[in-house]
Amino acid sequence: MGQTKKHPDITTRLLNWYNINKRDLPWRENTEPYRIWLSEVILQQTRVAQGWDYYLRFINRFPDVQSLAKADEEEILKLWQGLGYYTRARNLHTAAKQIMDRFNGVFPADYSDILSLKGIGKYTAAAISSIAFQAPYAVVDGNVKRVITRLFAVETPIDTAGGEKIISEIAHSLLPAEQSGNYNQAIMDFGSLVCTPVQPKCTDCPLQVNCRAYEVKKISAYPVTRRKPTVRKRYFNYFHVVQGEKTFIQKRNGDDVWKNLYEFPLIETQEVVDFFQLSQKDDFLHFFPENMKFYADHRLTLKHQLTHQTIRTTFYRIEIAEESAFDPPQEFICINRNDLINYPVSRLIHKYLEIIQ
Repeated sequence: MGQTKKHPDITTRLLNWYNINKRDLPWRENTEPYRIWLSEVILQQTRVAQGWDYYLRFINRFPDVQSLAKADEEEILKLWQGLGYYTRARNLHTAAKQIMDRFNGVFPADYSDILSLKGIGKYTAAAISSIAFQAPYAVVDGNVKRVITRLFAVETPIDTAGGEKIISEIAHSLLPAEQSGNYNQAIMDFGSLVCTPVQPKCTDCPLQVNCRAYEVKKISAYPVTRRKPTVRKRYFNYFHVVQGEKTFIQKRNGDDVWKNLYEFPLIETQEVVDFFQLSQKDDFLHFFPENMKFYADHRLTLKHQLTHQTIRTTFYRIEIAEESAFDPPQEFICINRNDLINYPVSRLIHKYLEIIQ
């Protein structure tokens, strides 16, 4: 297919399109590597419209690497609340400390040094290197893969080593000798605004004449994938315990979703169960001894979708009389109900609180 040969017409058309249509985004106000890095991490698995406000809040609170490195993780997680994929926030914090320790607080300019930072992969390193330092590294994300596989009718599945190699070679062949940062932003914007996953704007596309998928009327066939992701089903049962002005939370530990975030007391089950079935479990009796009186109310059932997990969640409100003696388990943290907003929680818990309030 001549995949590694240069295609200056495609590159020129993309750059011309970008000069006219590029989005006015706050992280494009300058090419400071810290700001580019922060925006790229926030925008992973996140729409621009949602990430915009988070970026502004982070820059306002942590205007540089030094302030981010010194911050408490809990404050960072609270600021991140609602974005999901909290590992990104923890890696951001760790990488900021690495920059302070290994590079004297100066964001590294070398691609391999950037790639060595916690949580930074080839895509993010290429984005920072090209936009901040005009280094010749092509970005390859979901948008880029879609554009390239359609333009060149790449039949090799993108989730194989062969597919990744082909796309990487084409991506680098399209990279101009100059303006690598603008080009990378151009192809990402193009994938977001024109060559979209569903209903791409082919009739108005400046690359229509170059597009093999359009030529053979097979746009929806690309990109080709080999495997379907396995989705794990989980069943969470949360207890929103209230006693007067007090409520009870616990901190998630272990190597699981939402690590170090706070949540209501939880019993995870293998399937959907009702409250009576829950009340017979040892975990429930650990939370609420048999002789304790309380009022239970089923408040809400929510389905929460993660990349490889579907979590069906039932929330119960447990009201304990203020005068009742309640000796909570050691893992329970007793707080004032009004202080709950100060603790970083998952998007699932956040959604529940939004609904009931």
